[in-house]
Amino acid sequence: MAIDKHNFWDSNFYKHPALTTDAVNEAEKLLGVRLPSEFIELLNVQNGGYTKGFAYPTTQPTSWAEDHVSLSELFGIVAESFDTAQSILLTAYMTEEWGLPEKQVLLCGDGHWWITLDYRKGEVPTVSWIDTEVEQDIHIADSFAAFLNGLVSDDAFAE
Repeated sequence: MAIDKHNFWDSNFYKHPALTTDAVNEAEKLLGVRLPSEFIELLNVQNGGYTKGFAYPTTQPTSWAEDHVSLSELFGIVAESFDTAQSILLTAYMTEEWGLPEKQVLLCGDGHWWITLDYRKGEVPTVSWIDTEVEQDIHIADSFAAFLNGLVSDDAFAE
């Protein structure tokens, strides 16, 4: 992992509890997927929240920008009873609410756009950008590890 997982996180605004093995197992069962180990490693440091401010360069324009997407937060694995909007366990609800394609795990987004773990092509997810407003569905990385390795400071795209 090119990103230093101990220098990845900023605020845990919602005060998410620490990740447990039971929570990971329950999430994988509920979502019907095996989550990437690199994702779990990040969540073991902080179980979701705001990042230090990263961007992923893209080869095609998205509704976010001509040349990148932003990763200012990353969802954790947090029980639905906990008051947070930053949980991958909200994937099923948000998929139905926003008419998203099946076989996605939502990593971040606001309803209009999402960065997802995309399991449509198999058990090992790619990373996609989905924008419901402009009907964009763009493959942005071959794996979560490749996504992490491609992240740069969002300052690289400051105007």
